[in-house]
Amino acid sequence: MICVSKCLLGECCRYDGGHMKNEKVLEFLKDKEYVSVCPECLGGLSTPRNPSEIIHGKVISSDGKDVSEAFHIGAQKALEIAQKANCTLAILKENSPSCGSHKVYDGTFTGKKCDGKGVCAALFEKNGIKVVSSDEFE
Repeated sequence: MICVSKCLLGECCRYDGGHMKNEKVLEFLKDKEYVSVCPECLGGLSTPRNPSEIIHGKVISSDGKDVSEAFHIGAQKALEIAQKANCTLAILKENSPSCGSHKVYDGTFTGKKCDGKGVCAALFEKNGIKVVSSDEFE
């Protein structure tokens, strides 16, 4: 069983109200069982919402609000969904402060990326779920 970021499936749950539909991910999933999650929505954040980035271990929105708690709650809820479905693999949206598995934005809100993991991606890996970046399908 696979867990997938909802935005990759075309669901409008991103911070900007959009999606990041990925046809190659959809093609990969077409004959597989999967569940989908949006950790940020599961954490109670609205769509749309201010963009957030990880700064010194905290998740801060562009208006300066500490939204770490919502990100951690959402990641935990996403993990519970994935574990209940017996997921061993997750395909998550790269660069996201929730789902980035290799890169996240650097906290300056200038579009620069740095090595790092999103809150949910790190929690999945800590709990034995292999995380694959959406970028690996491009």
